[in-house]
Amino acid sequence: MNEYLVIYEEENGSWGAWCPDVDCVFAAGKSREEVESLMKEALEGYFSYLRETGEKIPEPTFSEAGLVAA
Repeated sequence: MNEYLVIYEEENGSWGAWCPDVDCVFAAGKSREEVESLMKEALEGYFSYLRETGEKIPEPTFSEAGLVAA
């Protein structure tokens, strides 16, 4: 099982998530916890679809992320 970088963003009390390696998968919700769960389901569902249709599952390109104060 691969691990994919997911970016979580909060704005005006709502949360969103997206994955740089998988352009068409994203999630939105009212809390970070909800979005984490939805994003996991969305990625798993999309990868299942790709396997069923014989398409290639994208490889993760990010191995680590961090924050930089500037």
